[in-house]
Amino acid sequence: MKFKQQTVQCLSPSGLHRMAYTEWGDHHNPRLLVCVHGLTRNGRDFDALAEAMSGHYRVICPDVVGRGRSSRLRDPAGYAVPQYVADMVTLIARLGVERVDWVGTSMGGLIGMALAAQDGTPVNRLVLNDVGPVITVEALRRIATYVGTDPTWNTFAEALAYVKAVSAPFGALSEAQWWQLTETSVAQRTDGRWGFLYDPQIATPFKATFADQDIDLWPMYERIACPTLAIRGAESDLLTPATWQQMGERGPRAQLAEIPGVGHAPMFLDDTQISVVRDFLLAA
Repeated sequence: MKFKQQTVQCLSPSGLHRMAYTEWGDHHNPRLLVCVHGLTRNGRDFDALAEAMSGHYRVICPDVVGRGRSSRLRDPAGYAVPQYVADMVTLIARLGVERVDWVGTSMGGLIGMALAAQDGTPVNRLVLNDVGPVITVEALRRIATYVGTDPTWNTFAEALAYVKAVSAPFGALSEAQWWQLTETSVAQRTDGRWGFLYDPQIATPFKATFADQDIDLWPMYERIACPTLAIRGAESDLLTPATWQQMGERGPRAQLAEIPGVGHAPMFLDDTQISVVRDFLLAA
């Protein structure tokens, strides 16, 4: 496993901040793949996918601001898709390319949708992992139960058990896979306890705008014109079968793929799941 850890300076209304990212593959490869994680996760979720794709791409896996090794915003109101899109535009400019392929899990898919819907978008091919233009109220309620709670644990083993519980929809992962997902998403704090590597304030805009109804993003989705793959965890509560099927009929008319035995969301930790992404991206 070979990657470099980098940062790029970005701007928000409350000042400058650093966004961290891991870089895989040949630094001079003009073919670029950006992989963006879910709400409370970080770029290291894509280690297995990035390693698998690094022979074809220069792969970039950012920690969205407020997560992982990235800075925290002074004003938590900035923890929203417009700021995240602006940061990604800054990142792409730093990388010195005109076009990128994009894999986005959950929130990372929403960021990708928002960027791909822009005139003159740099997004060439888009993979939406268990997210689409309708976010169900059931999923929003589930997310609201844990985001921003900032739990801490006395030992790494306790943290591991918590991650297994809250992330059970990821599916039947091996002990080594659960260990890696935990190791890259928690850290020991100055008091010796363990906690997540994200700012609990990321929940502030989410809870401020939470409404007891589905979120409808069809107008944005229908502006997307690039080739798109919509992946659904077969047991997902966030991307319903009906929305997923419509994604194949509206807007970019996405190719559809479903991962059995997984809810929200597939994590691309084994070759069966990785091949779904690889085959789509390399088909061109």
